[in-house]
Amino acid sequence: MLRTIAKLPVLGRLVLIIYRIRVGLNFVLTTVGRYIKWLFTSKETTNLTYDLRDDNLIYLEHFVAAVTGKTYQEIHLYFREILEDQAFYKHIQDLYQHGADAFKSDKEVRLARRLGWYVIIRITKPKLVIETGVDKGLGSCVIAAALLRNRAEGFEGSYYGTDINPSAGFLFKAPYNQVGKILYGDSIESLKKINESIDVFINDSDHSATYEAEEYETIKNQLSANSYVIADNAHCNTKLHEFALKTNRKFLYFQEIPKNHWYLGASIAVAYGKES
Repeated sequence: MLRTIAKLPVLGRLVLIIYRIRVGLNFVLTTVGRYIKWLFTSKETTNLTYDLRDDNLIYLEHFVAAVTGKTYQEIHLYFREILEDQAFYKHIQDLYQHGADAFKSDKEVRLARRLGWYVIIRITKPKLVIETGVDKGLGSCVIAAALLRNRAEGFEGSYYGTDINPSAGFLFKAPYNQVGKILYGDSIESLKKINESIDVFINDSDHSATYEAEEYETIKNQLSANSYVIADNAHCNTKLHEFALKTNRKFLYFQEIPKNHWYLGASIAVAYGKES
């Protein structure tokens, strides 16, 4: 490419460079514009929330369908269930505005990839779900909402969240805390104290490769062939992929595309369906 450009007349090279600047600026200025808008309209500092682009939401539904072995139509109904859960949204909005972390919370409830967590739990009817890394507790409430729906259908299930921050989980209040609790302290040390079988495990704590790998190693003997292991922010490292290979499980990855947000999106990956 450089040799081709070098052969062009000076004017031709200048025109090409200007064109390339224009192409790049279209992307850069859009991103910068969204960042400036976010800077003055959002209060969030960590764990940014956003909606997914419409097509990306459809792809997430197909991703969950592939992981669970259900049809797209079945998955879509569960997505609508949580998206139209007025009591859930009111609970989060009230605490976003009046809770302990209201000063760094937006009033909008935006679930993005957590929608996938919800539907996997609704489909699989787990007896125990563990999430490491609670932060505000948005994910905790999403998980609990699914477990409460399962209980209403006759399927008992419980939740444990872990977080090293003793003030984490300000959103995790009644009725959602009726299905579980938050264990405060180092996540790996908390995991070592859990002796029950784990049906769904969600890693969302320290995303360093070493720590994430140690979490999987800590809980591997409590997983069944049907357990689901979910890596939130799976783009940070490949440890769940490696765990899936080591334990003979299938592996799928999903990348978010946020709607009208400067952040490029996070991701989830799932290790599932252990083969004999």
